[in-house]
Amino acid sequence: MALHTWFECKIQYEKIIENGMTKKVTEPYLVDALSFTEAEARIIEEVTPYITGEFSVSDIKRANYSELFYSDDTAADRWFKAKLVFITLDEKSGKEKRTNSYVLIQAPDLKVALKNLEEGMKGTIADYVIASLQETPLLDVFPFGVKDDKPEVQ
Repeated sequence: MALHTWFECKIQYEKIIENGMTKKVTEPYLVDALSFTEAEARIIEEVTPYITGEFSVSDIKRANYSELFYSDDTAADRWFKAKLVFITLDEKSGKEKRTNSYVLIQAPDLKVALKNLEEGMKGTIADYVIASLQETPLLDVFPFGVKDDKPEVQ
């Protein structure tokens, strides 16, 4: 299993909206990188073909996702964040221990995201509960070694 360090990168640029006017927008993306410097270089490389004009990386922060569940569904154009609480028993004290973990699920809507999460978690030995599931503002995710050929930004 590959270990990933995910960084949420925000790209700021002027976008032409429906009425022909320009509007300054900030859009978040997720990129797999080894460092903040590499995350910045990778996100610039990934979005450059899809953004006309100048843009800047306005923010980079670590994202604490332990796993990503991708979808082959072409309609799965949104990303959902799930907070999972794993429940284990402390052998010494006999007390229940709860550990939070966050996963990202690609899906077209919340209902399918829940289905994809449950499918992805099948076979998990540890007991867990889904504490929350919500849509994120992420526009796209760029893992290592995967070239995305579909533009997300106009």
